[in-house]
Amino acid sequence: MQTKIVNNIISAVKSLYGAEIDASVIQIQKTKKEFEGHLTAVLFPIVKIARKAPAQVCAEIGEYLTKEMPEIARYNAVGGYLNLVIGNRYWLSKLDEITANPNFGIKQPTDNSPLMMVEYSSPNTNKPLHLGHVRNNLLGWSIAQIQEANGWRVVKTNIVNDRGIHICKSMLAWQKWGNGATPESTGKKGDHLIGDYYVLFDKHYRAQIKNLMTQGMDEETAKKEAPLIKEAQEMLLKWEQGDKDIRILWETMNSWVYQGFDETYKQMGVSFDKIYYESQTYKEGKKEVERGLQEGLFYRREDGSVWADLTKDGLDEKLLLRKDGTSVYMTQDIGTAKLRFEDYPIDRMVYVVGNEQEYHFKVLSILLDRLGFRFGKDLVHFSYGMVELPNGKMKSREGTVVDADDLMAEMISEARNLSEDKALRIEGMSEKEQNEIARVVGLGALKYFILKVDPRKNMLFNPEESIDFNGNTGPFIQYCYARIKSVLRKAGPTSNSESGPTSNSESGLQREVALIQQLLAFEDAVRQAGQDFSPAVIANYAYELAKQYNQFYHDCSILGEQDSNIRNLRLELSAAVAQVIKTALRLLGIETVERM
Repeated sequence: MQTKIVNNIISAVKSLYGAEIDASVIQIQKTKKEFEGHLTAVLFPIVKIARKAPAQVCAEIGEYLTKEMPEIARYNAVGGYLNLVIGNRYWLSKLDEITANPNFGIKQPTDNSPLMMVEYSSPNTNKPLHLGHVRNNLLGWSIAQIQEANGWRVVKTNIVNDRGIHICKSMLAWQKWGNGATPESTGKKGDHLIGDYYVLFDKHYRAQIKNLMTQGMDEETAKKEAPLIKEAQEMLLKWEQGDKDIRILWETMNSWVYQGFDETYKQMGVSFDKIYYESQTYKEGKKEVERGLQEGLFYRREDGSVWADLTKDGLDEKLLLRKDGTSVYMTQDIGTAKLRFEDYPIDRMVYVVGNEQEYHFKVLSILLDRLGFRFGKDLVHFSYGMVELPNGKMKSREGTVVDADDLMAEMISEARNLSEDKALRIEGMSEKEQNEIARVVGLGALKYFILKVDPRKNMLFNPEESIDFNGNTGPFIQYCYARIKSVLRKAGPTSNSESGPTSNSESGLQREVALIQQLLAFEDAVRQAGQDFSPAVIANYAYELAKQYNQFYHDCSILGEQDSNIRNLRLELSAAVAQVIKTALRLLGIETVERM
């Protein structure tokens, strides 16, 4: 409709004033609530062209539009704003289009669509996933769904940090203090078990540092000279040299972690099309660094370490290989990028990584470009803010994190408690049904609370606020969906009679039309969310739709409406709202339930 209005205004300006204008000159917006109308054309640029009073220009163009567009019932003007009232027939036809298309608002990618790879999660195999990973995974998954809804082919990928000094810290601690502990012998998930040894390493390492400092050593030197860190560095060197015993231990402990990760991902509702492992990609990265060294792109210092000089790019110097020949994160990312572009015809590569790594990705882009990879300059770092708790930032090595598993279990338990105090009305259901609804509501609350925030902002996660059934929360929207499904069940089959008045008058259906207009805005929300890489756009759209429907439900009788045409219209409208809510929540990775 907006495009048609713009095109007709262009024709009107040419016909009435003999002037050619570009579509970008004309702005169409939703009419403000205090004025009559559905869409408003901002005509101030045309007033300047016509050299007439704003009221006269609006009247002339308004008359032109009503003659050329039968959808427009009438118009009114406020200054240079032309408010257009669109007749009921148009809105009812758009409602029919929505209900006839289960994928309304969604573009379906084809085999010829451009391909986007979205990397998210990127866990280390020395600890379980925590709250920070939760935001990362939820953003990555949702961004992938939203981009696919905008017509991209999407490959969801993960890079597992399965090697490096941090992995060796857990391995060394297990060797020293594990006494052969396994997930089976301890009853712990593998990722949690290994995380315990990472914390244990840090505890003993700090004690050693403190002891060396009491002997007169400064803190920085003590950190380097502590026996534990030297042992961990020696273990890393042996690993890179292929030491058989170290490799067996590494494979065993990583396998425990992967089993734990799989359980967490499944509960969270995220998955990947392709997983890369740094233990496989770092060698490719080292090859590229060595090539860059031979071609004079990098240089070697006297201690044997390899560096890139980025001062001409406004940055500093970057370490690529340590003096003992072991690689760093940057080296691994170079190798991973090369392998990915060999595996897939990627048109756009998106890294979902926290804003603490903005410098890292600036450097990566420059280095890949310097090495001759055409995709270097086009990498996208989707930089998101950190998640904080009421008591501050999390630190893995100190054991002060909120584990993803514990958080999800707590949210599900909280939802289950709501049923016991009747806030969540699920009586009369089997235990299995109650548990499933608690799972969907609890995880929906968690996901929505995180995704509704502008992803580029830091956020404070509040579990109690997230599961409230009032306000801008996941359960509020899920309950609206369940309420509609209940209404539709009670209504039973509807007749095929006309759905409401078919005249082109605007009278009688103002609330219905306002809701249809909100439904149609879903297409714009999906497009905007794709452009901005922002699930928050979808989340807040879903909330506004649910809020508007709840007001409609309160003000307008549905099942009690005596006029069968109006009743059927309201039922069709309710079904359309449920359909769009479900689609919107799906883009956020949130499930719905039929009863609550």
